Amino acid sequence: MGLWVPMSVLSITYTDKPDEDANRRLAIGHEEYEHEHGVEIDYRRFGFILADEDGNVFGALNAYTAYSEVCIEDLWVEGSVRRMGYGTQLLHALEGRFAGSQYDNINLVTNEFQAPEFYRRCGYEVEFIRVNEANRKLTKYFFIKHLR
Repeated sequence: MGLWVPMSVLSITYTDKPDEDANRRLAIGHEEYEHEHGVEIDYRRFGFILADEDGNVFGALNAYTAYSEVCIEDLWVEGSVRRMGYGTQLLHALEGRFAGSQYDNINLVTNEFQAPEFYRRCGYEVEFIRVNEANRKLTKYFFIKHLR
């Protein structure tokens, strides 16, 4: 249940670091709203790490689940080991983890200067492109890969 407060006493402030209590309230509020509408968010953050036997990190994939989707936030591979198949292996690890699960698809967004062709080669389909007229390198590609 929400708190009722007259609008005249509320204010909005900017922060570089969101407050723990505000984040907790946000999560609870979302969960209550979703439950009222018969859906569950199932929000979980997770990742895959590419490292050597000494624990030195050479790559990572960060992602989260929300509703029936898996969303890739970031994929990075150290320049010294790029083009050796590690990015593809990180994607395959993610896809294998969620194959046959209740999740419908994997989503991601990348920019023109990053790796749209890499994701196409890995079987991701472009849903749409948002062209940045001021700087074409910042054109965004929205990709999807269906799991079912």
